Amino acid sequence: MAATNPAKTLQDELTCPICLEYFKDPVSLDCDHSFCQACITQFWGGFTTDVSCPQCRVTFPQRNLRLNRQLRNIVEAARELRLQTGKEPEPERLCEKHKEPLKLFCKEDEIPICLVCDRSKEHRDHTVIPAEEAAKEFKEKIQTHLKTLREEREKLLGFKMTGEKRSQEYLRKTQTERQKIVSEFQELRQFLEEQERLLLAQLEKLDEEIVKLQNENVSKLSQEISHLSELISELEGKYQKPSGEFLQDDRSTLSRWEKGKFQQPMEISPELEKRLSDFSQKNVALMKTLGKFKDILPAKLEIRRGEPLEAHRQVCVTLDPDTAHPQLILSEDLKSVSGGDTRQRLPNNPGRFDTVYYVLGCEGFTSGRHCWEVEVGGGRFWAVGVARESVRRKGWISRSPEDGIWAVGQWKGQFQALTSPETRLPWRRVPKRIRVCLDCDRGQVTFITAGDKAPIFTFPPGSVPGERIRPWLWVGDKDTWLILYP
Repeated sequence: MAATNPAKTLQDELTCPICLEYFKDPVSLDCDHSFCQACITQFWGGFTTDVSCPQCRVTFPQRNLRLNRQLRNIVEAARELRLQTGKEPEPERLCEKHKEPLKLFCKEDEIPICLVCDRSKEHRDHTVIPAEEAAKEFKEKIQTHLKTLREEREKLLGFKMTGEKRSQEYLRKTQTERQKIVSEFQELRQFLEEQERLLLAQLEKLDEEIVKLQNENVSKLSQEISHLSELISELEGKYQKPSGEFLQDDRSTLSRWEKGKFQQPMEISPELEKRLSDFSQKNVALMKTLGKFKDILPAKLEIRRGEPLEAHRQVCVTLDPDTAHPQLILSEDLKSVSGGDTRQRLPNNPGRFDTVYYVLGCEGFTSGRHCWEVEVGGGRFWAVGVARESVRRKGWISRSPEDGIWAVGQWKGQFQALTSPETRLPWRRVPKRIRVCLDCDRGQVTFITAGDKAPIFTFPPGSVPGERIRPWLWVGDKDTWLILYP
């Protein structure tokens, strides 16, 4: 469709979004938006890393300004054209009634008039001045208003830049706190695992000592039982003999029985009993401490215990071909997706992503708890998660909760939770199979490894809005493929 005002469109394209003037030394960012070099430098202030575009809010790890020579040449040509146009003599305006030049200005009627109009009855008693003088007065008034408006604009620009800087500072602080939390919980998990190993080792040692004592007692008791059995057999035989023989060697028989009197088995030593008691007391104290942590961090501990895995219903999900970007290639069973070399000729229906390489699942969920798994293979740019069904399909869409996407993935060489800004996850090796757990009732999404059920990341309760939610995948390069299970 043709532009309604080409001159206005051209002027907008040649105007800096920050100072609203023609570009001066224009530079371009990695997102291809352009600004005056002085304006973007002042906007970023003293920050050298994690800077963002004022127009699209995309964050960059470092400053990277490219001089836009082509845009600079176009701006210079537009300036020269405007100056040349201003130097051309304007056609003389004539009075519609008398066809005479409009060289005078009537202050009462505030209209330009000619010499004949000045002598007419209509303007005879009015204050009339030369048109050039009237134009000069109007220009002075306009200059005064322009000065005021520019001052107000500078104030607003200052407020805008201050607000942007303050927001960046707050975001940087939240990022720092997020990293602290991840680090602290990692240390806490390591501490608990170490305590678990230590306590189990102590119990194993106590078990060995108790078993050893038990084996010694059993061995001694077996010997005593065997000895007593021999004496009983001998006495029973003696008892059956005639009286004459019965009285012979009676003293020797009784003396052997006295010497073979039963010995009591060894009991558990007081030292061992004390060690068992001390261990039990320490264990009770540890359980109380863990009980407090359960109240504070229910989600983390539930994930460790595996309780949500039982509560989430495993569902079979497939990919929706009507939403897939034309660059993506779907399998016939709609269970896997990979990046292609060329853009396919597909109908540009309203539900299809046309700019970013996204695809949605066919299934949508509004209530209950559901889970599915995604296997990751190949490339370095990918993400898995969920998205609102109402997520935008046209134009650029960021991978963040602000645009209705909750996911984890690999980007910029790091395994991240795609929050805003991104949260780096402390994983040395990226999981090859990820389970996505969606709790619609709590508005929560949890990611865990499909193998050992280790927690990866949790978007807290209330993060996901109460509307229809669908599986979501991003394939960022042609070497990446993702497979849905089951």
